[in-house]
Amino acid sequence: MKYGFDNEKYLKIQSEQIKKRIATFGDKLYMEFGGKLFDDYHASRVLPGFEPDSKLKMLMQLKDDAEIVIVISAVDIEKNKVRSDLGITYDVDVLRLRDEFMDRGLSVNSVVITHFNGQASAEAYRKRLERMGIKVYYHHTIDGYPNNVDLIDSDEGFGKNDYVETTRPLVVVTAPGPGSGKMAVCLSQLYQENKRGVKAGYAKFETFPIWNLPLTHPVNLAYEAATADLEDVNMIDPFHLEAYGETAINYNRDVEIFPVMNALFDDIYGATPYKSPTDMGVNMAGYCISDDDACREASLQEIIRRYYTAVCNFADGKATESEVNKIALLMKRAKITTANRRTTVAAKERMEKVGLPAAAIELSDGTILTAKTSPLLGPCAALLLNALKHMAGIAHNVKLIPQTMIQPIQKTKVTYLHGRNPRLHTDEVLVAISMMSLIDENCKLALEQLPNLAGTQVHSTVMMSEVDRKTLAKLGIGLTCDPVRMAKDLK
Repeated sequence: MKYGFDNEKYLKIQSEQIKKRIATFGDKLYMEFGGKLFDDYHASRVLPGFEPDSKLKMLMQLKDDAEIVIVISAVDIEKNKVRSDLGITYDVDVLRLRDEFMDRGLSVNSVVITHFNGQASAEAYRKRLERMGIKVYYHHTIDGYPNNVDLIDSDEGFGKNDYVETTRPLVVVTAPGPGSGKMAVCLSQLYQENKRGVKAGYAKFETFPIWNLPLTHPVNLAYEAATADLEDVNMIDPFHLEAYGETAINYNRDVEIFPVMNALFDDIYGATPYKSPTDMGVNMAGYCISDDDACREASLQEIIRRYYTAVCNFADGKATESEVNKIALLMKRAKITTANRRTTVAAKERMEKVGLPAAAIELSDGTILTAKTSPLLGPCAALLLNALKHMAGIAHNVKLIPQTMIQPIQKTKVTYLHGRNPRLHTDEVLVAISMMSLIDENCKLALEQLPNLAGTQVHSTVMMSEVDRKTLAKLGIGLTCDPVRMAKDLK
């Protein structure tokens, strides 16, 4: 992988800016942390060199003064929204995040369920958390949000929300994903704190869009692709342009909420400390790009990956046509097609040649390998074996798993477990190799190559099963698929 981002520089100057912002306000600062705190894989993909836990490392420096509030939308609970990178629902991820933070010695205050409108699933989730000893608060849907400022900034608006009791000077507000309502929680708390005589401030730490990159820079376009389901739109910050005569990039939700922000600060301080939505943010990422070309190419590849995710989700009924169309339009703006993904081209060429579903992998050195489905193995399982043999220097014709070992596994899957697909999945292949490694040196060498798969790219001409998707994700492999289901019968 070609690096394009200076992570050490980023940690230094970003930490300095956060500390300055904390010092700006008096009693308490609510800081909205956008993106992921310790597993920001989107940032690491589009800014190669960015470490997924960079934000967490910065927060650890402030842990004695900080507490964390985790936000989840009742809407996301109701529809079982899934984190595409981890394959788990948002409600499950809230508990995972809480455990991860607490294991690192960070204080987790509570969970706030936003967009609450009496959803039974949200009520059940609250009861579940409370049985675990977790404090839970409701924040309600407000009619006309974010435009009806008079209602929002009143006892019938933010005043109806539960007050989140906090004790430390820095309150970090985070969530499993975008659109959870983090900013609204911060603003509601400003309103509630003011009623209690506490002078609280607000700041935003969000990596994307990067305010000092052009609107059509691939890094910013990739952010739009990542949030296509939220209908976020990057835009020039009109408030910043008017105040400073300078172009800065923000997105629609921040621009829309800024008048509310101004109204709240006018009530609290008599004046607002910010002249634009961009001023609210603390984002130094744009100053840490060391190779713009590398970041551009990585971001273009991310847009293509997001497109394939959207079309497969649409085929599964998990995405809308507008989401697919939006990413397709972003691809046109970026002047790319799916043919810009090398594995896509290679997998389709192999499929056309053999007339069977196929898959291709691009290794870290640029080598492209392909594999086809067979009565014994699915395309990704076969591809995984090919890749491990290639990296270990094992001849292609060497069979790591004897057929006599595969057939009993298939019989168990079909006869005893009543499965329809006898082909081995990737996890089953890895278990078989692990067992063989006790007696076979080639299998041992192949297993030792697993860490080298991180960062490699795979494309399959058919949609992969959930178990295959999760296995490849755990190995750090970027997977895309055509929205085609593979037939279960043997060919």
